[in-house]
Amino acid sequence: MQRIFKELSQRILDNEISLSNVRFSSLFFLKTEILAGLTVALALVPEAVSFSFVAGVHPLVGLYAAFIVGIITALIGGRPGMISGATGALAVVMVSLVAQHGVEYLFATVVLMGIFQIIAGLLKLGKFIRLVPYPVMLGFVNGLAIVIFLSQLSQFQIVDAEGAKQWMEGKTLFIMLILVASTMGIIWITPKITKFIPAPLMGIFIIAMVVILFDIDVPRVGDLASIKGGLPDFHIPMVALTLDSLLIILPYALILATIGLIESLLTLNLVGDITGKSGGASQECFAQGLANTVTGFFGGMGGCAMIGQSMINVKSGGRTRISGITASLFLLLFIVVGSSLIEKIPLGALVGVMFMVVIGTFAWQSITVIRRIPKADVIVMLIVTIVTVTYDLAIAVICGVIVSALAYAWNNATRIRGRVEINENGNSIYYIEGPLFFGSTQGFANIFKIKDDTDLVIIDFINSRIVDQSALQAIEELAIKYEKRKKILQLRHLSIDCHTLLRKAGQLVVNSDDDPDYGIAVDYNVKAGVFGKGH
Repeated sequence: MQRIFKELSQRILDNEISLSNVRFSSLFFLKTEILAGLTVALALVPEAVSFSFVAGVHPLVGLYAAFIVGIITALIGGRPGMISGATGALAVVMVSLVAQHGVEYLFATVVLMGIFQIIAGLLKLGKFIRLVPYPVMLGFVNGLAIVIFLSQLSQFQIVDAEGAKQWMEGKTLFIMLILVASTMGIIWITPKITKFIPAPLMGIFIIAMVVILFDIDVPRVGDLASIKGGLPDFHIPMVALTLDSLLIILPYALILATIGLIESLLTLNLVGDITGKSGGASQECFAQGLANTVTGFFGGMGGCAMIGQSMINVKSGGRTRISGITASLFLLLFIVVGSSLIEKIPLGALVGVMFMVVIGTFAWQSITVIRRIPKADVIVMLIVTIVTVTYDLAIAVICGVIVSALAYAWNNATRIRGRVEINENGNSIYYIEGPLFFGSTQGFANIFKIKDDTDLVIIDFINSRIVDQSALQAIEELAIKYEKRKKILQLRHLSIDCHTLLRKAGQLVVNSDDDPDYGIAVDYNVKAGVFGKGH
């Protein structure tokens, strides 16, 4: 009896310990998410204010966008852990619209931008992000890291008595650099001591306390602009509902929607690589669209995913929607009741955090593998990096994809080859290897020696693939050449759709049980001479 009582007591104790571990684990998880969100919110403030200046709007327009876009995408976005808000990539496009037509046209443009993104989500266009090659991703990451670094250099400028900006000098610059370096050092050493508090938050807190307690004269958040405000109000953009107004905002909306989706989807992939998650691209498109549509009706400048803040979040332990929601709520809290405290934070601490983000974001391995990867990939990576820094992300990605596609086409064009044999019946058999498409048609035509071939010529496509209409046309032209010399051409191992497309006098397509089964990109009716529906 005593033994049974002892075992029962031990089981109860074990269960209590297990339950306490679960509670402790849950509390630790919640603490990590909330502190990660707080860290992100602190980093969002100067970014949103700076991007507002770039776009030529009031700082609250950027802050409201960061809050609304951030909380909606955190709630329904495609990748938990991602942070969205006002970004520089969008701000540089908005500046000309605001300068020429005013902020009301910006709000209307953001609404239309959101509608375009919602449509993209409903049509599941997000899946096409998989067409972006890995070298383009590396170029995107490196270019964006450089852009983040360059954007922080403006914090080393001060406004003189005449209102002009000039670079810091002397004591002010020295102190600023000390604060930046100290913040970076704290962020680097904190994980080696404790992981209870996110390293970026520890860096901001310690440096801010030192500056405030010793009243060190350095630039602070409040020097950028006052962030004090109330809750955002519902506001219908004051734009005339006319065709002229639509023609003004339409091109801007399309460009902003494209840039926003590209940056968001690439950030989604990057965060997915770190967190081990996949999918959600089309859901992210819809979430970004809904967020921007709502933002336009609440006086915000719109936004998209932010790679810098997303990296801060995941590196601080934020892995769920809680961190993103917390970041947005903290940001609203700063605006409504905590502006006086936040405005005292030194900019040097926030610059130090962003510099650590740059170090963590840049794909340093891309430098070491340059000599080991194909030259075409190196060129693509450099093009995307340079164009991202010089122009914008959308143009950079489009250029990268085009160059990658051309390089792929060229490589495949050189792979087409053939060998000829004479079979037991004395007939020529050409065995074609490699894909047949627009880039390889000339090489395909050069394989054949029509004048010297036998009266019956067999072309075997078992190791080839008919890719597009240009390939079909190349086969047709070859057939015509053999027909003119009164020679019979047989085609073997073509897919079923090619059988129906290549019926012509003088040709004989031989059916085989092992014919391949695939569709070509574009069908061409050789008799009617018109394009048909692709298989």
